[in-house]
Amino acid sequence: MTHFLAELIGTLLLVLLGDGVVSNVVLRKSKGESSGWIVIATGWAFAVVIPVYIVGSISGAHLNPAVTLGLAAIGKFSWTEVPSYLAAQFIGAFIGAVLVWIHYYKHFEETEDAGLILAAFSTGPAIRNNLFNFLSEALGTAVLVFGILGITSQKLADGMAPFAIGILVWAIGLCLGGTTGYAINPARDLAPRIAHAILPIKNKGKSDWAYAWIPVLGPIVGGIVGAIIFNAIF
Repeated sequence: MTHFLAELIGTLLLVLLGDGVVSNVVLRKSKGESSGWIVIATGWAFAVVIPVYIVGSISGAHLNPAVTLGLAAIGKFSWTEVPSYLAAQFIGAFIGAVLVWIHYYKHFEETEDAGLILAAFSTGPAIRNNLFNFLSEALGTAVLVFGILGITSQKLADGMAPFAIGILVWAIGLCLGGTTGYAINPARDLAPRIAHAILPIKNKGKSDWAYAWIPVLGPIVGGIVGAIIFNAIF
């Protein structure tokens, strides 16, 4: 139960801060409105670092089904714990998305663009092409999991690993994120998309379920591949 709560709270904070920075940038009359991609990528990097510092010593701070499944695929995490970790991550991400909506409630009301409202919850492609969007999510997540395994295998100064992982996420966002918005985390995308679908949000449009499978399956495949490649090489 301790691990479950740690993953739930960690993923909640991840989405609260991550979707929070997107909301700050895209929603009308926010003080951060139109501040751009660098703000979003930086905010998401910090959104990873903070909960990793908080719950890393408790649950390992996976906060991402692609990480959990990737580690399980190479024998670095028990398959018996996978269901509880995934449940905690999806529940936490959903609650985090609801809190973002509450926090920015008046700004959601001021925003008329349905696409921007959806962007505050989940990702979408810059150019829609299922194959290349899938490959983009898979590649970004492969880099993420490969990088996490590499970072955590090093003898870093105490407390530096979460910071290094944040730099990794920052790099992925700045360098690879422009194609799909780099979900690289099924829980981060799917649970907030569900929240978008069921919450009574003014001016919202559809939740783009035709695309929703890509930021779920792409990261899962990429996470497993990234873990297998690292394990095979090192």
